[in-house]
Amino acid sequence: MKTLIIKTLISGLLMFSFPSFGQITPKSTAEKFFKEYQSLGVAKSIDNLYASNRWMEFSADAISGLKTQLDGLTLDFVGKFYGYELVKEKKIGENYLFLTCIGRYDRQPIRFDFEFYKPNNSWQIHSFSFDDKFGEDLK
Repeated sequence: MKTLIIKTLISGLLMFSFPSFGQITPKSTAEKFFKEYQSLGVAKSIDNLYASNRWMEFSADAISGLKTQLDGLTLDFVGKFYGYELVKEKKIGENYLFLTCIGRYDRQPIRFDFEFYKPNNSWQIHSFSFDDKFGEDLK
């Protein structure tokens, strides 16, 4: 009986020692987006990005436009996509987070901005955008 209590206590302590284990984080969501962008394409990567926010179904037209714009970053226009790097992280309180990543293309870098919101217990995408104006952040 004493052994069972000790095992239960240790299991409980281990479970609470790693609260982020298994939780989806903003960084892991951005990482997943870029992996899917390379392997599954624009439409699926954006659909999966917005899947965490049930309210986005009301913005279907805006999301469709975003897909069309991102699809415009073709090999002929910006060249091959080589990956990304996280260049800026800004937290506002405990429940709002901005991530800025730079996508590395042959022709030029492209800035990707992710905004995440945690209304309760889990993070969801609040906004996503991209442009080639990242240099303005450095001035």
